[in-house]
Amino acid sequence: MLTTVVGSYPAHPQAPKSFGDKLLKFIGSYDQYKPSISLAVSDQLKAGIDLVSDGQVRGDMVEIFARHIPGMIVEEGTCKIKGKINPPVQSIGSDDLKFALKILKNTLNQLNIDPNLNNDLINKKGVKGIITGPTTMVYSSRIEGFYDPSKKDKAVLDMASALKKEAQFLETSGASVIQLDEPFISTGLVNMGTAKKAVEIISKDLSIPVALHVCGDVEQVFSKILKFNVDIVDCEFAGIPHNIDLLESQSSFNNKKIGFGCLDTKKESVETIGSILTLLKKGADIIGVENMLIDPDCGMRMLPRDAAFSKLKNMVEASKVLD
Repeated sequence: MLTTVVGSYPAHPQAPKSFGDKLLKFIGSYDQYKPSISLAVSDQLKAGIDLVSDGQVRGDMVEIFARHIPGMIVEEGTCKIKGKINPPVQSIGSDDLKFALKILKNTLNQLNIDPNLNNDLINKKGVKGIITGPTTMVYSSRIEGFYDPSKKDKAVLDMASALKKEAQFLETSGASVIQLDEPFISTGLVNMGTAKKAVEIISKDLSIPVALHVCGDVEQVFSKILKFNVDIVDCEFAGIPHNIDLLESQSSFNNKKIGFGCLDTKKESVETIGSILTLLKKGADIIGVENMLIDPDCGMRMLPRDAAFSKLKNMVEASKVLD
């Protein structure tokens, strides 16, 4: 059974410590986020996670992309669409993903784990490429130019075309999976037909699995997102137990695996192995162990590092019992 994370991890920018890092800062080449990526990846691997992330350490999930997508800017903390949305000239996250892969291989060597990687999702270690989805990017931003603010569909589809380029960059850089984060899909505010088309624009030509993460209460949209052109549908089942009822209501999952969120990331308290196992068994009884990917409900950025690590470690131990 594959264990993974949704994305963010409580790692923060670090000032240079070594002489080499201080020298790099002096010449303007020091990257304060690389130590954070290293910490996030090594912590996840030490906890036993199979498919790790780079920790999304560079900031807010929307701002990370808004700062680099032509047609968008960030002013006083607000993401704005000022012109026509176009693909980024260069990748937004590939360098971090490649660095995460380097840390992954080094950490596996230290832990005496076989560092051989490929794109097979089952029983392999790897790094997922994470993209804030087109619908969420548009609905989280203020439209101030080119697009009609009352008609967001065109902006969503243009955003999808821009993010498709980023997905291709990440795949080429060694991502094992592409995850699209679309929290806005569960709000009931979006055009589901447009959201579906936007996801398909990104996913249709990729050769690696694509996951769609939709947090929140997905009662109104679950049957619809199961029809999206993705391989994995990932939802919250710990913080929102009602979502488990939705699994029982489905006659078919359209050959999709379910990313089964089993850690409440809104709480600092660490779930016991037993409580996690009880929740996992509920999911397994409905969809089968072979159709589950085990992960936290959402990103862990707001948690203390020790709590995040302990939660992941217990999650891995519970998954081993179930597997």
